[in-house]
Amino acid sequence: MNGIALLFFSSFASICAAIPQFPEQEKEPKFWRDWAQRTLTKALSLQRLNTNIAKNAILFLGDGMGIPTVTAARILKGQMNGFSGEETQLEMDKFPHVALAKTYNTNAQVPDSAGTATAYLCGVKANEGTVGVSAAAVRSQCNTTFGNEVTSILKWAKDAGKSVGIVTTTRVNHATPSAAYAHCVDRDWFSDGEMPPEAIQGGCKDIARQLLENIPNIDVIMGGGRKYMYPKNTPDVEYPNEYKANGTRQDGRRLVDEWKSSKGNQAAHYVWNKNQLLALNPHKVDYLLGLFEPADMQYDLERDKQMDPSLAEMVEVAIKILQKNPKGFYLLVEGGRIDHGHHEGKAKQALHEAVQMDIAVGKAGVLTSEEDTLTVVTADHSHVFTFGGYTLRGNSIFGLAPMQSDVDNKPFTSILYGNGPGFKLSNGERENISTIDYKQNNYLAQSAVPLQMETHGGEDVAVFAKGPLAHLLHGVHEQNYIPHVMAYATCIGQNTEHCKGGYPVPCGASSLTSTLSNLLSFLILSLLLCWP
Repeated sequence: MNGIALLFFSSFASICAAIPQFPEQEKEPKFWRDWAQRTLTKALSLQRLNTNIAKNAILFLGDGMGIPTVTAARILKGQMNGFSGEETQLEMDKFPHVALAKTYNTNAQVPDSAGTATAYLCGVKANEGTVGVSAAAVRSQCNTTFGNEVTSILKWAKDAGKSVGIVTTTRVNHATPSAAYAHCVDRDWFSDGEMPPEAIQGGCKDIARQLLENIPNIDVIMGGGRKYMYPKNTPDVEYPNEYKANGTRQDGRRLVDEWKSSKGNQAAHYVWNKNQLLALNPHKVDYLLGLFEPADMQYDLERDKQMDPSLAEMVEVAIKILQKNPKGFYLLVEGGRIDHGHHEGKAKQALHEAVQMDIAVGKAGVLTSEEDTLTVVTADHSHVFTFGGYTLRGNSIFGLAPMQSDVDNKPFTSILYGNGPGFKLSNGERENISTIDYKQNNYLAQSAVPLQMETHGGEDVAVFAKGPLAHLLHGVHEQNYIPHVMAYATCIGQNTEHCKGGYPVPCGASSLTSTLSNLLSFLILSLLLCWP
């Protein structure tokens, strides 16, 4: 027992010694009071609401970026910059308006990314596993597609004359981006090579094909997914000797070539690596298709910095191309591999992906104006990811809790999962992580329940908003409310009556104006009557 106690206290002491002391100024009540007063002053300035018509709209979607992930990413970003982390502000933290969104699918309490994408892009809730179709459509049943298609805000924007773009770190025909243009009862029908014969015979189209055919003039498309554009067994341009990177199409079509041919004499560019992308002059590009990997793009920690662009680099090029349109633009940006990191139990990969998305949010903020651009940052769903254990200020987000378990007398990391591949037993007991490098990039954080893949979480997700009419995103809303707000702010879609004569004055404001007017009249009358 004494040996265990000694081990505990020595471990605790070593952890404390490694933790930076919090700033001396934080001991003074004045520090916290002054900070709160500055925040209050800023909050009071927000009473003057931005009711401009939004020329542009950007939706940043952190796939799987639940609130615990946002908090942990905040700490990580701070620690990456030499701070303790907790007091750091993410770019999304700086947005003045925050809401919560309920993420359930019509047939699922804990949702998937396809049904949620249909909600926040098409404005209607849907069944899990389906994209761009209503809840009347049934997953994998081709014949339930027809007549149940729903269009997205990206199409509404295009129909209104705006430029539109999609940027993702997943494949461009993955669940999130596909809901912007496709109508498919199975999110996994990436190409016809993944479709059952009866679905093809039934007239259903694969998602890669729909990317070109449904909205053929999407101005910017960037992400992964090359192999779904080429005939089966076609070697990949970057990985010609890797079979899994080969083309998958059964119909023999070369969709990239078709895309280039369809653009005629317009300045359309196809690129597949970072050098080609950054060599472009955005002011001389009309259309851009960038496919940087055969499937999903690499995790940022593993990205070839010479070959693959970062999310922020893709976003910068996209905005510079899209903002040439005097009518404005709509851009969907997905930090898609946050979700994959969590599913694999690799918290370090997931959190670094979240930080990279936040950097992209900051880049978009520099390139646009809050006066005419509505920017929304949210997630489709959460994960069963958590961090705790009474860690001390400045503790590495990937570090140990400052105590051992009082049940099995073994250390544990602050980050844990409710389920997933990190469940391991050694001689019938929980694995002792003191013998493992738990800070490596692909360390599998321990989980309570063994699963090959960790699952989504069912709690609400945050919605951060800034720009014209961002204050309409407040309180707790259904997830499908989001595109309706963005469409209203940009005067596209079904609700545009307010655009003809300016936004209506809220009832409360009208009543207040009337009251003030009556009071002023009374005061003037009193002065006239009482004047000597």
